[in-house]
Amino acid sequence: MKTILITGCSSGFGHDAAKYLAEKGHHVIATMRNIDGKNAQAAADLKNYASENGYKIDVLEIDVTSDDSVAKAAEQLPDIDVLINNAGLGFGGAVEAFTSQQCLDQLDLNIVGTLRVAKAVLPGMRARKSGLIIQVSSIAGRLAFPGFGVYHASKWGLEGLSESMRYELAPHGVDVVMVEPGPFSTNFFGNMIPASSEDVAQAYQHVTDFNEGFGAQVTELFESEEAPTDPMIVVKTFEALINLPPGQRPLRTIAGLDFGAQAANDAIEPIRKGALAAMEIADLDGPSPAIKVQEG
Repeated sequence: MKTILITGCSSGFGHDAAKYLAEKGHHVIATMRNIDGKNAQAAADLKNYASENGYKIDVLEIDVTSDDSVAKAAEQLPDIDVLINNAGLGFGGAVEAFTSQQCLDQLDLNIVGTLRVAKAVLPGMRARKSGLIIQVSSIAGRLAFPGFGVYHASKWGLEGLSESMRYELAPHGVDVVMVEPGPFSTNFFGNMIPASSEDVAQAYQHVTDFNEGFGAQVTELFESEEAPTDPMIVVKTFEALINLPPGQRPLRTIAGLDFGAQAANDAIEPIRKGALAAMEIADLDGPSPAIKVQEG
């Protein structure tokens, strides 16, 4: 049994993972914002699920955009074996239509938020010479499309941060990996925050047209029983990574529809490993076994 801290458990991958991993016998600490307000029902659902089934789920308040919130939660945490940095949100629209503050808010949530929580658990992991951090990235961290520039910036940034952390933490016995989901039926698109300047957005009708067409395409995929859009694919990818031996977890694992991102990962992997070898730091990276999780 492992003690697993998951952020962003009010819905989506986080909520599903909290239930599933607890069912598998792990002690899950499910975190979210506003457990006594907006997310009270989600928090109660997890608590009731654990109580009714004899599983171990603790629900804890964490706002990953707040230093104080993370620090307060850290005081209540036991030793954490696995951190799943899942909390995140997307901002959608033409880049010019966003305010500087909106851009900063997106980066704070999707990049700095993961760092805040990692810093809360890393001293203990380093001391024990053991741990796993799973960063939930996206195929949007490998490819770019119009209308998602600010979101892409956050996920591309998360990719760079996480890859560096992998090399820095390997000597301490801590694995850092990324899961890169494609589109899944988690209401991600419905929750996207639009750019604030409607006047500027009107100058980008081609972006609006693309987004509407892409959204319709994805929605149609969600309705197909054959398309790999069941969120449990991502949850079982988390499980597969947790169950792999330390030091043998791949840096990147795509889950679901990849829109060509797998080919990009496959192409860059020998270049990445070659660069490490040239810099004589190949020992800071583990082997890359393939993980295939497509069943629902």
